[in-house]
Amino acid sequence: MDDVRPPTEPDSAHPAVDRTLALLWRRSAGAPQGSRGPRQRVSVDEVIAAAIALADADGLSALSMRKVADKLGLGVMSMYTYVPGKEELIGLMVDEVMGEADLPAHAGTLRERMTEIAQQLWDELHRHPWLLHVHKARPWIGPNGSARYEWQLAAIEGVGLGDLEMDHTIAVLTGFAESSARASIEAAGARTESGMTDQQWWEINAPVLGRLMGDSDYPISSRVGQAAGEAYNSMGDPARSFEFGLARIIDGIETLLRR
Repeated sequence: MDDVRPPTEPDSAHPAVDRTLALLWRRSAGAPQGSRGPRQRVSVDEVIAAAIALADADGLSALSMRKVADKLGLGVMSMYTYVPGKEELIGLMVDEVMGEADLPAHAGTLRERMTEIAQQLWDELHRHPWLLHVHKARPWIGPNGSARYEWQLAAIEGVGLGDLEMDHTIAVLTGFAESSARASIEAAGARTESGMTDQQWWEINAPVLGRLMGDSDYPISSRVGQAAGEAYNSMGDPARSFEFGLARIIDGIETLLRR
């Protein structure tokens, strides 16, 4: 019941879509902050900020229109005078956090510029882990997301890639950054939930695994696993894997350009 959407208005075939796009572009287009009616007690910006704070604290699955309303001291139904519904609110949240990072003028080598693209997303996902749970098949297209895509493409403009190759390159860089960040965030969550560090977990489990998995049965994985364990003091190091994998992806793109 918390997030039941009120009936849509009949004056448009897709009123929620139209209204959400107007809200996304509200600052540049001078769109209204919410729907017509009584004077609103807070702004759409404040609604979005409250929703982001709740998602940062408790995750996207715990976010509801009622919780945002309670945080702002509003009635839950009054929330729909600000945004059409929860899905649209999440779209506004995503574009808002995309605007947090600076988009500096590109400098340095192509490798450095591509690294910066992936690193920016890695950092953003660690600031807002709930972004990993947002459906991205049909994202809301807002000003911050559009500016970021333009900035990403500008980093590789003129290096010899075709337009589709440029789009694929950005997709590969950001997709790898997202999957690596997911591994890192899940590892941190496991440490929090278990109440022990990776090293403590390994010290408990290693002797048992050593008895069950003889070196003669798993000679390669025993050797590699020992080397990794000594280097990481855990089952893995997502940050180092991200750095290594990103470098190999960029190697491949540079090889493509040389061809």
